[in-house]
Amino acid sequence: MFGQRRLKKLLLTLCISSSLLTPVAYAQGNSTDAILTDEQASRVEADTPHEASNRATRIYPNSGMTRPLQNKTGQNNSIVTDDEDTFTDVKHTGYDDEECVDDCDDIDAVATDDALDESVFVEEEEDDAIDAPSNSDIQLGIEHVPLNAISPETIEAFVEVIDVIRHDYLRPVNDEVLFQHAITGMLEKLDNHAEYLTEDNYERLRSFTDGEIGQVGIVARYDPISGYWIVREVLAQSSAKEAGIEVGDKLVRIKRAELTSDMTPQDVTQLLSGVAGSQVSVTVISKQGSRRSIILQRNLAANNKLQVSVQQDIAVIRLPVFQNGSKDQLIEALRQTGVPITGVVLDVRNNPGGVLSSAIDVASLFIGDSSLIQVRNRTNRSQLLNSNGVPYLSDLPVVILQNRYSASAAEVLASSFKSNQRAKILGEQSFGKGTVQEVIPLKSGGALKLTVAEYRSAKGEPIDGVGVKPDISFEHDGSDWQQKAVDYLLTQDRPLGIKFEDELDGLSVIEDY
Repeated sequence: MFGQRRLKKLLLTLCISSSLLTPVAYAQGNSTDAILTDEQASRVEADTPHEASNRATRIYPNSGMTRPLQNKTGQNNSIVTDDEDTFTDVKHTGYDDEECVDDCDDIDAVATDDALDESVFVEEEEDDAIDAPSNSDIQLGIEHVPLNAISPETIEAFVEVIDVIRHDYLRPVNDEVLFQHAITGMLEKLDNHAEYLTEDNYERLRSFTDGEIGQVGIVARYDPISGYWIVREVLAQSSAKEAGIEVGDKLVRIKRAELTSDMTPQDVTQLLSGVAGSQVSVTVISKQGSRRSIILQRNLAANNKLQVSVQQDIAVIRLPVFQNGSKDQLIEALRQTGVPITGVVLDVRNNPGGVLSSAIDVASLFIGDSSLIQVRNRTNRSQLLNSNGVPYLSDLPVVILQNRYSASAAEVLASSFKSNQRAKILGEQSFGKGTVQEVIPLKSGGALKLTVAEYRSAKGEPIDGVGVKPDISFEHDGSDWQQKAVDYLLTQDRPLGIKFEDELDGLSVIEDY
């Protein structure tokens, strides 16, 4: 264990060594959150800065892929920001806020390098824009930290707190555990989405496919006699099982949300679920009465399959999450129906987000040549993401069905349709998760998940903490919502019937209605 004097010396050494490192120039003129050269500014990426010796290696959340960030000449560069978000390639991870779900979930919006073409992005100029420095002005290095950035009093207080815990806390605590808690607490105070991933959790996250939904392995039901939510099942090979949670334990808190009697089992399930590999903290009381808080990883894959059914020539498309290839899955599912479609219900209830570029691709089937969403960094520079490809379904009337758990990329989809007056939004106000997270690998092992940007509607309206408001509100999420959406579409003018035909490998209008 560290002695008090040794700990002080270590912390002071860290401050001094940081102050001697090379300052860095920042590409503030780039309208994205990217740290890019002028030549690279046409590409939008979502990297956070890494030390030069890290070779700007980026982990693609949930994909298990890494690659060095390269400039146009093929040289590996690591460029770091000071006052800017780093938004590159729109590769983000994304999840979260409303009354019963404030700070309860971690939902990611992710976009891949090759999923978004350069033509998708259009720069929006702002009056307070800062010109980007030339390539020669950009240096490599890590952020400059002056010697007096942390006062000696703060360091002394930190050391003293650790020392008091060592000597006076009820139970012995390992120094490694104390520092892990310090890191976790520091990140939690930034926002609801920042996380520290241990080496094991980081490796698990990398094993998932982009856009999968994950669970922690807890099934709980409310017990009116005790007034608690009781764990009824703990799934094998889940993080809950590994953490020692048992049947009969009381589940009292999910992140900062206290579980109450007016919540439903679906509420609890949605709070515990999220993008696979992300983490959620829970508080449980054991059968023996001891209370503890645990960080669980969503390491069990849930049902992520896109589903399509047809009711009276209306295609009802259930999108549980946005994955790489969701657009192709949608087209193939419509093809397999074998019938003409005169309208579409896009059901994104309980959709936590996923791959942002996938949401853009799906929206682009219905919306042609239009701005869909804005992405902004902390200097308030914005980038517009445009529709791409051929809008095969642009003539069909559309309804978006959402609820309070529709979040992140699902809100991007709904906002895109609403901004372009392309669909009616039915259901509840959405979750309100409009920030972008990236997973940054650490040289020491493990990783950080850090907020690097936010997105807004194409008109600049905020989504984070607000959500997307429905045009027609439904109460009590139930099985009749889809039928209500179909009934609404049946009252609308439906000029065309569209059908996919295998031999044409595409869409053809087969009849007017």
